[in-house]
Amino acid sequence: MRVDYSQLLNTVTALTEGEDDVVALMATVACEVHHSDDRFDWTGFYRVTAPELLKIGPYQGGHGCLVIPFERGVCGAAARTGQVQLVPDVDAFPGHIACASSTRSELVLPVFDHTDKLIGVFDIDSNQPDAFTQADATELQKMLKMTFKK
Repeated sequence: MRVDYSQLLNTVTALTEGEDDVVALMATVACEVHHSDDRFDWTGFYRVTAPELLKIGPYQGGHGCLVIPFERGVCGAAARTGQVQLVPDVDAFPGHIACASSTRSELVLPVFDHTDKLIGVFDIDSNQPDAFTQADATELQKMLKMTFKK
């Protein structure tokens, strides 16, 4: 099953209407995105909890890393640079953190609030190599912006 981004956006928008609690928003997004596509094996958020530090937030899937410094891994790179990280082969990514040995590719998007402050990253892992496309990144960025920047 491949994600229908139009339907996913409508669902997330309806479920989060009027909600401003960040953890509630993250939990809803993680759940809906995780169940929208068979490629998505681990779907969740890492929250900025201290300067240069991410801690696990709401997620779906197996255990994730509890703490990720900005200087390490794909999630750290997204937080550090504020740029989407589209990684077709995690083994080729310098400093990749193997939270799950089954992960082959990864898509990580920075998440900003309505003041453009980085509040976390949205991480999607797949056990398939080269599972994600630029279209995935673009559509998910649009959904995150509509959900967290309102």
